[in-house]
Amino acid sequence: MKHGHREAARSLFAKDTLTIELSTGNEATTMPVYLVGNFNSWKVNDENYRMRLDAPGKYSFTFPTHLTLPEPFEYKFVRNGWENEELDEYGCLTRNRVLINACGHIHNTVPRWRKSGIEYDPALLPEIRIISKEINMEEVIKKRRVSILLPHDYANSDKKYPVLYLQDGQNLFDDYAPFGNWSVNKRMAVLAEKKHHEVIVVAIDHGGKDRIREFLPYEGTRFGAAIGKTYAHWIVETLKPYIDAHYRTLPDAEHTGIGGSSMGGLISIYATLMYPHTFSKMMVFSPSLWVASKVFFDAIHFTHPDPTKVYLYAGGKEGSQMVPNVQRFKTALEKLGFNDSPVEFKLVIDPKGEHNEERWGVEFPRALEWLYYR
Repeated sequence: MKHGHREAARSLFAKDTLTIELSTGNEATTMPVYLVGNFNSWKVNDENYRMRLDAPGKYSFTFPTHLTLPEPFEYKFVRNGWENEELDEYGCLTRNRVLINACGHIHNTVPRWRKSGIEYDPALLPEIRIISKEINMEEVIKKRRVSILLPHDYANSDKKYPVLYLQDGQNLFDDYAPFGNWSVNKRMAVLAEKKHHEVIVVAIDHGGKDRIREFLPYEGTRFGAAIGKTYAHWIVETLKPYIDAHYRTLPDAEHTGIGGSSMGGLISIYATLMYPHTFSKMMVFSPSLWVASKVFFDAIHFTHPDPTKVYLYAGGKEGSQMVPNVQRFKTALEKLGFNDSPVEFKLVIDPKGEHNEERWGVEFPRALEWLYYR
């Protein structure tokens, strides 16, 4: 399982030999760890590249001096096959590690491992309930599935929880979604290990062929009549009151967020701008700002009564205008909006990021943790 994305690493000392040292974070394991990479055609469980166990959770390997290493040098760590490969702290598959001029001593850390192909503890998965039959819809908003993801220990507590409303529910946790999914349920299970899972997630399916119109808040585009204003109003005036009435939520704006990707990111921005007394947290990935330039005007004239947190993500491989538009939107809010109300931004630009569900799923746990726990 070779991964095309790469993580840059640098050698600490320029020497003729290459020594790679590994720490396994909080897991002081003694299990065998193997190096795999373009130096051995990505062959797993290669005894020639089994790392030496120096102490529990500490490994090392020194490449023979007679071996000609490829340039660039790419590698990963595995434990007995790809089903047990390294993960990042959020349970996501890591990019290939890359060395240019591979020599010296390199130290790496692996915080998590896949275990028999599973990235999370199944016991910590959130409880998913389908609640769409119980919710009234606006006349122009079609009936669709609305799901609520409750913390795995929700039933065993009397706590009240913050809430995050997410668009495009079909692409958030369905294993057979046609375009992939964010794996929100699995990411929440990983966050549960750090007690950073105590957020209720409301997943709203999009309207199918009416998706663009529902997520479009402004008229005058080539996509036809916009019903985004009605959709945002429905979330605020119908869906949210239902959630607050039937689940143990913290209903104030301080504890309520909204988010989405692409067109779902656009409508989430609009909802926050128009309903500042409802939302104070914005999770926006790769927003389709090019569709509706009026959003920049609304941002300039936006005022918010409470402290607000905005997490913005854009990928460098999403077209020439994605990153500049996101940066422009951030500037509009940062310099001209919010008046004297404090606003905190987290802007993430991934030069290699593509416009897809898998990449947004990687960003999701980072964004949720920053918005609700930092």
